[in-house]
Amino acid sequence: MSAVRPALPLDARIPEGPIEKKWERAKFELKLVNPANKRKVRVVVVGSGLAGASASASLAELGYDVDCLCFQDSPRRAHSIAAQGGINAAKNYQNDGDSVYRLFYDTVKGGDFRAREANVYRLAEVSANIIDQCVAQGVPFAREYGGTLANRSFGGAQVSRTFYARGQTGQQLLLGAYQALARQVDAGKVRMWPRTEMLDLVVEDGRAVGIVARDLVTGELRRFAGHAVVLATGGYANVFYLSTNAKGSNATAIWRAHKRGALFGNPCFTQIHPTCIPVSGEYQSKLTLMSESLRNDGRIWVPRSKGDSRRAAEIPEGERDYYLERRYPTFGNLVPRDIASRAAKAVCDEGRGVGPGGLGVYLDFADAIRRLGRAKIEERYGNLFEMYERITGEDPYAAPMRIYPAVHYTMGGLWVDYHLMSTIPGLFVLGEANFSDHGANRLGASALMQGLADGYFVLPATIGHYLAGLMSGGATRLDPESAAFGDVERGVRERVERLLSIRGKRTVDTFHRELGRLLWEKCGMRRTAAGLGEALDEIPRLRERFWSDVNVLGGGDGLNQSLEKAGRVADFLELGDLLCRDALHREESCGGHFREEHRTAEGEALRDDEGFRYVAAWEWAGDGEEPRLHKEALEFESVHLAQRSYK
Repeated sequence: MSAVRPALPLDARIPEGPIEKKWERAKFELKLVNPANKRKVRVVVVGSGLAGASASASLAELGYDVDCLCFQDSPRRAHSIAAQGGINAAKNYQNDGDSVYRLFYDTVKGGDFRAREANVYRLAEVSANIIDQCVAQGVPFAREYGGTLANRSFGGAQVSRTFYARGQTGQQLLLGAYQALARQVDAGKVRMWPRTEMLDLVVEDGRAVGIVARDLVTGELRRFAGHAVVLATGGYANVFYLSTNAKGSNATAIWRAHKRGALFGNPCFTQIHPTCIPVSGEYQSKLTLMSESLRNDGRIWVPRSKGDSRRAAEIPEGERDYYLERRYPTFGNLVPRDIASRAAKAVCDEGRGVGPGGLGVYLDFADAIRRLGRAKIEERYGNLFEMYERITGEDPYAAPMRIYPAVHYTMGGLWVDYHLMSTIPGLFVLGEANFSDHGANRLGASALMQGLADGYFVLPATIGHYLAGLMSGGATRLDPESAAFGDVERGVRERVERLLSIRGKRTVDTFHRELGRLLWEKCGMRRTAAGLGEALDEIPRLRERFWSDVNVLGGGDGLNQSLEKAGRVADFLELGDLLCRDALHREESCGGHFREEHRTAEGEALRDDEGFRYVAAWEWAGDGEEPRLHKEALEFESVHLAQRSYK
């Protein structure tokens, strides 16, 4: 597979002027496509979660024709549905000091100053519009007794700016986006392609012109041509095997695009969520998230003494260590996720963890139940408590939850400029699939905000600029029968046939589990140069064993989930190498990237702003070749660089 070498240096196309005027200025300067010409344009959108569904609906509403693909049986099954706690917006309904600037600052600081300022400010700026849009769609946000929208707090903030629908916020937001999408399907502006998985990107004359996908039911390969391609396929947390992501979540779309020339930004920036149900055995295939919103009322603690095996109710108050409240009195249990996760691991490593294997800490609601009453806690978190009890068999109203950190989200992704376009012209990347807004650590309730901001408000404005230039240059003809499409389809078919022909002795899952364990141990919450070097030695050997000994059952002419998983794991085996390589090169600690060699005297992440204040954007150099590193310098004009403190 040949890579398209991008033009360098990287141009993020950030508008000039004060940060609060950049988006307004950009929208004015962007070229437009007139309504008659929009009817001549087709856009291929891969993914139907919050970013993909909102983008498809919005583009169709503007007049473009859209092909929207998802590998699920319905857009409503996208992983966005699993988001629990809420969505941030700078509405300041609580009159508690919130503002667009404060949301912007909290997000930049929460990301440990490794995000692009202009993108983050735009995200904060359009956040209020998202809430208005969703309310107009009928999303049933929680409300106060008087009817006004309710808010709660999330980590890394001292204000209440998170809007929520009990513990089902992602589901309700997705249903809102889905109804907008369904309206355009009914109008004939969107063609929906469920159970269809993108397997490669088609690049012709240096620009993205379509994709090749596989019908997961019939096995048929299909060509989709478009004047632009939009990837809204989520993150790559499942590279770790055990994560809170849906089992089907994968990196194939963005990895295939990367191998066609799209740079990959900050792959080592992965997020560990502090409140997940602990691993219970080798048989487990995924983990379950307990919403960060629980930290509003739940208190996190462990016994003060090592090896204390008493039940929680038998440990008196004086023998409990509420370690987050002790170490971070200003933010308490609502410190950012990376900090809470490392603190939980530290007390467990000291021998003070609870539950089987000592890999857990308590999340206790006893004080909140006494203060507010069980009915109020049930109103706020009832479905989460029910889910916890169903999985563990323990009643969280009567005893504390046991939680432990787990892989949850990826801040890294394909590099995009201010227009959300990758280094391949015509390829746009939205939501978690891109790198742009969260730096080295995402604050809670910001993923839904970014996905909907990108889909409803940013892409509909910026994609027109690219399409207007395309049309003025006369490049409007779509040809799915071109040689470029034929070459890509041939490569996809050969890869499928190769996977089916190996007939080794090991299942796909055994390779995935081995890769995940290796990454968790060497490139998880804590990383060292030695451990990363060991991972980089082992992953190529594991990849070689995969291609010689994997056993993919069945054939390629129909439904074959073993084949689906094999293709995804093959990509994870390459992505895992890049993840470790990026972590090894970044000789600093920042956010979720914690190198043991770089910490403060108090054990916190120690950045190196002189050496690493940049986006690491990696270029695929070919099979067996080391990837090439490109850098986008990060300039901070509106916030002051400082060591993060939540004490």
